[in-house]
Amino acid sequence: MNNRITQSIAQSIEVKQSVLADENFLARINTAAQMMITTLQNGGKVHFCGNGGSAADAQHLAAELSGRFYFDRPPLNAEALHCNTSYLTAVGNDYGYEYVFSRLLRGTAKSGDVVVGLSTSGNSKNILQAYRTAKEMGVGIVSLTGETGGEMRDFSDILLNVPSCDTPRIQECHIMIGHIICEIVETTLFGNLKDKH
Repeated sequence: MNNRITQSIAQSIEVKQSVLADENFLARINTAAQMMITTLQNGGKVHFCGNGGSAADAQHLAAELSGRFYFDRPPLNAEALHCNTSYLTAVGNDYGYEYVFSRLLRGTAKSGDVVVGLSTSGNSKNILQAYRTAKEMGVGIVSLTGETGGEMRDFSDILLNVPSCDTPRIQECHIMIGHIICEIVETTLFGNLKDKH
């Protein structure tokens, strides 16, 4: 048992070390943060979406922006697209689960917003459908995926494809990347408030 514990921790560290050593990947993380900063400065919104564990991560990251991250400051306009279960089950039942994100995005997004999709495979049909809608509406697309990027690669303005094919290791890296982005966004927009609370 202890061998499996240490192996899992070592594997998680290895994936993060790979990201750390990739200057291009680090630059893309910063570019994603800057895209969100521009959107929020212009009165736009950041929409997050994912399924399963990635839905939990999407909701987590939206909350870091709309609530707070490191310090007290005004809320930011960010939300996960799956949080209304009445909507989710109605649209899933009436139209198909493939459309649960795209339909809400069409109703709540505007040109200049950003949608952030989280998928370890990069092939989630409902995220791909949301991306098609985003492209039509002029909404920027940031993808957090596994190594290949899947089909989401072709839609993404910024692709953050974690160098792993192991779902738990990818998700662990996604939340780290998301936290870094949230810190950059918060500090850039409200750094002057950091020491006042």
